[in-house]
Amino acid sequence: MPETAKFLTKYIDVPGIDTLEVYRQNGGYEALAKALKSEPDQIVEEIKKSGLRGRGGAGFPTGMKWSFLAKNDKPRYLCCNSDESEPGTFKDRMLMERNPHLLVEGVLITSYACRVKTAFIYIRGELPYAADQVQRAVDEAYETGLIGSNILGSDYSIDVIVHRGAGAYICGEESALMESLEGRRGYPRLKPPFPAVVGLYGGPTVINNCETLCTVPAIIEQGGEYYASFGTEKSKGTRIFGLSGHVKKPGNYEVALGIPLRTLLYDEQYGGGILNDRQVKAVIPGGSSTFFLGPDKLDIPMDYESVAAAGSMLGSGGVIVINDETCIVGTIARAVEFYRDESCGKCTPCREGTYWLTELLERLEHGQGKMKDIDLLTSICGNISGKSFCPLGDAATSLITSGVRMFREEFEYHVTHGHCMVGGPHKHGTINAEAATLSAGAN
Repeated sequence: MPETAKFLTKYIDVPGIDTLEVYRQNGGYEALAKALKSEPDQIVEEIKKSGLRGRGGAGFPTGMKWSFLAKNDKPRYLCCNSDESEPGTFKDRMLMERNPHLLVEGVLITSYACRVKTAFIYIRGELPYAADQVQRAVDEAYETGLIGSNILGSDYSIDVIVHRGAGAYICGEESALMESLEGRRGYPRLKPPFPAVVGLYGGPTVINNCETLCTVPAIIEQGGEYYASFGTEKSKGTRIFGLSGHVKKPGNYEVALGIPLRTLLYDEQYGGGILNDRQVKAVIPGGSSTFFLGPDKLDIPMDYESVAAAGSMLGSGGVIVINDETCIVGTIARAVEFYRDESCGKCTPCREGTYWLTELLERLEHGQGKMKDIDLLTSICGNISGKSFCPLGDAATSLITSGVRMFREEFEYHVTHGHCMVGGPHKHGTINAEAATLSAGAN
């Protein structure tokens, strides 16, 4: 992908780009001015033409999502989901901290296209600097008439509210996010009705991820067809992949969708190879809620369809690399502890199942497990996945089901030898450092 084709990170290293003055010097808010000269429906069609899909995990076509808003006389709302809590994912944090006006401009254009008069930016509670940066950008925009009444001399008025979460992973689920915004505990809602019909405060609501909204200004400025010229036939444009784990150069990289996973891991301009020149044991391609991919999958294109065909999901774009010195059992145990702690407790399969899974994994990891515990793990997963109130239950089972399928001999080794297959015996009760780093450090 040519350097000039970066839509999200082109200006991210420009000194002072987080200020309104420098942002406007580099073309900031020109896309907003252009959008305000068009009809809202034209903006929606341009986004459809671009092929942009949601970057939060589901990958649903953005323009189509906007067009689903119920046409009634109730106030419409926009919720920007910046509650980035998925272990292994840190792209939204970078965008908010380093170029917050890009997000604000995306929120404004989207609000105009969807005929929204009040927009909310919901930011994860553990990201105070990101929240401060976005709040400052919103304040600057208010002061200069970019937010408020009759923005840029148009007849369009909008209010933008920055809301800080309190640290609950479940509030990244769209209906729990709305519950939190309304002042209630972050429990997911029963669907239908869907937010596009009955959402925040009972009005039609569009909910988009931070990266998705940050992409909108470039599409409006350069055209949907140009954006769609990057990527693959069904996965258009670019996205930011966050590399973590055992790579030499971890970080965020904006690339065209369809880039081979091997290139992302080994090319010097991206991951630069595996740490200590070890071999890849497994890759988690889309945050810890997605399924493992084995080393035989390194040549797959990183797009929605190809990753799904390989048995996983592109998810939130958090690519976690695991080398051959890492204990899979310990890695999974550490990850499932996260989902146990973050379960909201509303439904029985997730509330009880995640505790049970953790107990079994800790028993196996500490050398106290039995062979039947391995099959019991997968059995419990079958009673959680697809049977929980929201996707958190599914997320808690992904690494277990794929891990047992791909690395069953490691689980059995823990039973027969009482310690990890890799790295030699270690003190019971201590998950190896690599596993802890992968799942805890990424969050």
